[in-house]
Amino acid sequence: MTYEYTGGGSLDYYLCRYGDSRVAFRGPRRDLDRPYVVMVGGTETFGKFVPEPFPALVEAATGLRVVNLGVVNAGLDLYLKDPSVLDIAARAQVAVIQIVGAQNLSNRFYTVHARRNDRFLFASHALRDLYGDVDFTDFSFTRHMLHTLQALSADRFEVLAEELRTAWVARMKTLLALLPCPTILLWVGATPPPMPGRRSDLVQNPLLVDAEMVAALRARATCYVEILPSPEALACGTAGMAFGPLDQPVAQLLPGPAVHRQIADQLGPELLRLL
Repeated sequence: MTYEYTGGGSLDYYLCRYGDSRVAFRGPRRDLDRPYVVMVGGTETFGKFVPEPFPALVEAATGLRVVNLGVVNAGLDLYLKDPSVLDIAARAQVAVIQIVGAQNLSNRFYTVHARRNDRFLFASHALRDLYGDVDFTDFSFTRHMLHTLQALSADRFEVLAEELRTAWVARMKTLLALLPCPTILLWVGATPPPMPGRRSDLVQNPLLVDAEMVAALRARATCYVEILPSPEALACGTAGMAFGPLDQPVAQLLPGPAVHRQIADQLGPELLRLL
C-alpha cells in the first residue's frame, strides 16, 4: 500500500524493501553495506505528506547515512516479528526508536495485522467475555474499536487499557534488549508524557502511553529525547505538505515540515554525540 496522492499534490515516497521483509519503507533505499543510523517508528518517522521528513533532514544536516524504517500507523509488532528489520536495526551505529502508541499491538484481548498494525483482526474469548454486548465484526481499525469500547463502559475499558500498557512496556523492553547498538528513545507529542490517570485518555498521542511507562524504559536506552512542537512550528500547519483534497483532515492532524525541522534540529546533535 502506498500513501501518495496521484493528483496535483502528488508525493513520491520512493517506497522500498530491505532484506526479506515484506514491509515497504520510505526511500530512497539506503546502502546497508556502509555505516548507518536507523530510525524506527510510526507515521511521524515515515513523514506522511512531508517532502523531507526528519530522518532525511538529520541525514542532510549531519552527513550520517539514515535508514528510515518508519511505517504509517506502525506498532511494535511490525518490528519484533520481522527478522530482517530487526537485523537491520541491530547492525546500525545508533537506533532511534520513536515512542508509538500502545493500541496497535496484539495482546491477550485482540490480534492485529502483522504488518498493518492499526488493522484489527479478531477479538479473543477474554475480550468477548468482557464485552459480551459487542459485535466485534463491526470493527476494522483498533482506534475506532477502543473509542467505542470506552464509550460503552469506561470501567470495563480500563481492564483492556491496562493489558495494552503492560504488553507495550514488555515489547519495548524486548526491542531495546535486541539492539546491541546505542539507542535513543524519541518522544514526539503535543505535551510531555502524561501522568497515569484513573480514566484512559484516547485523545493524546502516543495513545495510552504515560510517564510511568516511559520511565520504565529510560534506563534501558542510551538516552531519551523529548520533543514538543513549538507554537511557531505548529502555527505553520500544513504549509509545505503534499496531499490531495480528501486527505486534508488527516494532514491537519500530522506534524508539518516546520515540526519535522524542529525534530531534526534537536535530534541531530544527540546522534552526533553518540558517535
